[in-house]
Amino acid sequence: RIFAEEFDVPCIGLPGTIDNDLNGTDSTIGYDTTLNTITSCVDKIRDTATSHERIFFVEVMGRDAGFLAQNSAIAAGAEAAIIPDQLEHFIGRGIRKSKSSSIVIVSESPKCGAMYYADRVRQEYPEYDVRVSILGHLQRGGSPSAGDRILASRLGVGAIQAILEGQRNVMIGIKNDEVVYVPFSNAIKSDKIVKKELIDVLAVLSI
Repeated sequence: RIFAEEFDVPCIGLPGTIDNDLNGTDSTIGYDTTLNTITSCVDKIRDTATSHERIFFVEVMGRDAGFLAQNSAIAAGAEAAIIPDQLEHFIGRGIRKSKSSSIVIVSESPKCGAMYYADRVRQEYPEYDVRVSILGHLQRGGSPSAGDRILASRLGVGAIQAILEGQRNVMIGIKNDEVVYVPFSNAIKSDKIVKKELIDVLAVLSI
C-alpha cells in the first residue's frame, strides 16, 4: 500500500500469512498447512500426555491473532485454547481435569506464553504434572496442504484477472468460496476476531 501510494504503481496483493489475521478473506495462504502441522504435532504429544497423565501446554504461533490456537485446539481435541482475548479464562475457571490428561493450546505471547501458564498451574495446582512444548518454526515449514495449493492457485488467477480489469491497490481474498477484491486499507484496518461460535464449540467438546 505504501509503495503504491508513494510511486503510483498499480499493486495487487495476495494474503500470505499463517496467522489468518487479514480482514476481507476467510482464509490466508499458509494457514491451512500450519493448522495441519500443529494438529499432527499435538497428536504425537497426546501419546505422551496420556501415558504419563500430564497437562501439556503447547505454544503455537499467532501472537495477536488466535485462529491457529483456537482451531488447532478443536482439531486436536485439546482441553482448552488460550488466545489473546481469553488470556485469563483458563486459569480463572480452574482446572477441569476430567480426563487422565489434558492438552492446552496457547497462542504465543511475549508476556503470557505457554511457560507463563505452566508456571501458574504448577503454583496453584501442584498436584498436576505439567509440561511445555513450544512448536516454534516447525509450523512454518513443510509441503503445503492441498487446501493451500488450491487457495493459492485460485487467488493467483484472481490477481491476474484483477490486473486485466484495471484494478489497483487491492488484495485478492476469498469470501464464502468466492474470489473478491479487498482494498488494502480494509484488509489491515482492524484486528480480525475469532468467532464466538468456535470458542463455544471447543468448550462443549472439552467436557
